[in-house]
Amino acid sequence: MDGTRSGAPVSAGEAERRLRVVLIDDEALIRAGLALLLESEPDIEVVGEAGDGRAGVEVVAGLQPDVVVMDIRMPVMDGVAATRVLTSEEFNAGRTEAIPVLILTTFNEDEAVHAALRAGASGFILKNSAPRILASAIRALAEGAGWLDPNITRKLLEEFSNRPEPYLPGHAELDQLTRREREVLAAIATGMNNSQIAGKLFLSEATVKTHVHRILMKLGVADRAQAVAAAYRSGLVKPDGRG
Repeated sequence: MDGTRSGAPVSAGEAERRLRVVLIDDEALIRAGLALLLESEPDIEVVGEAGDGRAGVEVVAGLQPDVVVMDIRMPVMDGVAATRVLTSEEFNAGRTEAIPVLILTTFNEDEAVHAALRAGASGFILKNSAPRILASAIRALAEGAGWLDPNITRKLLEEFSNRPEPYLPGHAELDQLTRREREVLAAIATGMNNSQIAGKLFLSEATVKTHVHRILMKLGVADRAQAVAAAYRSGLVKPDGRG
């Protein structure tokens, strides 16, 4: 059934530290499987679900979760349209930032992935990914980072590097970045999280977060995924990982 979920009671301490997730997928078995996997994680709680994008938007509006996991192909309202609503200024009025959306995808949905990125999705993951990867992606989005599944990153970004997109920043915007900001962006493009970037560049995580914030502001993009796409399109980073 769509809507809120109920489960075993948790202590006040557990409730405070668990990430609240809403699942939106038109296949009930997929939702049930994802919920079962995620509920086994000590820091993640599935609080609601829906079978189409329109119902999903209503569930998210009512529950205000930390992360939304969204399928692309759905009836009534697809994942791209629902993502566009969830990341809109109108929907997020009163919030400091939009609720991040993690898109469930397959290898044959390239066009839809591009559309979801334009709609404001913060991450993409294959439906057959290992449970630990799904959980890691949810945690990353909850912390304000993006997530591109390692299995589709190169394929997706190769297309962006060869296919200009008018909504992405170009060379003029990239020229605004300092040398260090370019190094951070290049590291993000290889799939590194803030902790890994800090280790590679001998910086504190707080400094890395500051650099990431400045990169997003200078490029005029909503999240790390769009910044990475811009880096590949501009040639700052090559599809083979060379900067």
